[in-house]
Amino acid sequence: MFPPKADVVVIGAGVTGASIAYHLSKRKLDVVVFEKGDFVSGSSGACGGTIFLQTKNPGIHLKLAMQSAQKFHHLEEELDSQFEYRKKGGMIVIENENQLPAIQQMVEKQNQFGLDVSLLEKRQALELEPALGKNILGATFSPSDAELNPLLLTFALLTAAEKRGAKVISNVKVTGIGKASHRVRSVKTEKAEIETNIIINAAGAHAAEIGKMVGVEIPVKPRRGQLVVTEAVEPMISRCLLSAQYIAAKFNSKIAAHGGGVSIEQTLRGNFILGSTREFVGFDKRTTQEGLLYISKHVARIMPWIKNLHVVRTFAGLRPYTPDGLPILGTVTGLDGFVMAAGHEGDGIAIAPITGEIIADLIVDNKTGMYLEEYRLERFYS
Repeated sequence: MFPPKADVVVIGAGVTGASIAYHLSKRKLDVVVFEKGDFVSGSSGACGGTIFLQTKNPGIHLKLAMQSAQKFHHLEEELDSQFEYRKKGGMIVIENENQLPAIQQMVEKQNQFGLDVSLLEKRQALELEPALGKNILGATFSPSDAELNPLLLTFALLTAAEKRGAKVISNVKVTGIGKASHRVRSVKTEKAEIETNIIINAAGAHAAEIGKMVGVEIPVKPRRGQLVVTEAVEPMISRCLLSAQYIAAKFNSKIAAHGGGVSIEQTLRGNFILGSTREFVGFDKRTTQEGLLYISKHVARIMPWIKNLHVVRTFAGLRPYTPDGLPILGTVTGLDGFVMAAGHEGDGIAIAPITGEIIADLIVDNKTGMYLEEYRLERFYS
């Protein structure tokens, strides 16, 4: 049964929409969440589970991520649900001399900003992770990085929101948005229309489609990431790993087009999740031989022994990309009640807790704070 009205309607039940719904329900608002497919069928269900702070540029983005990371420490207890959170740090593996100057500069700037990160020589890196290949040059290490199970996190947030009264509805597509006098008035779906004065666009890679319903141009487009899953084996690494090339590719689409670096994590069950490509191919979620071979060969350079493991699954997801690599958060000028929370690219998991809190503060207390001014949609059109 669809409710006739709601205080807030959230479009998208990925980790961002789930966190927003949870924080709004904590604040006693009547919330309805729509997901056009099955739960966790979008980006939040087709990604790795790393919480890397080292990948954030010093400044407003790193500060946001650092504050979000703090909230993970007690989130399992708060939600009364386990999502396999473990904080054992993370490493960025340096493979050659060409990568070293940029990594040195990054480490220096991040330390100045307050992130605990160090540059390790080859010997030190191998002491921390003996499974790394002997051909590496070195690595960075930050004890602040962590990892978790993104599917379990998203379900935990949605379940906690439902316990507090939120209505979470899957397999229902939003088809339109009602407006009157520059204000949103309702959300139209295939099955019913719900009256509301606040709509949150948390539709991830599909955020631009929702924007078109209200005549707002949103520069979010899908960026495909292919991943490889191996068979389960005994613990071989203790923390999540990235290649130095991954950092460069994240912020430079030309580099990404010629190989986006790789991420390496081992789940609690023993499977390795290896990623990832960064491709602009529309909404195509198919894997390709070229992409999977790139990932496999690059990972094998960093850890040669992994060539002996069997691949059990491959899949791809769509990251919500923005031109500057930062999310779009907050109100939209000229359309009262329409709130953005999309465009997190590969950072949706890492900053989900703080995103939910910020959007809830905006709606309940009308608090914009320093974050929202930096992340508003209007930055692309000013």
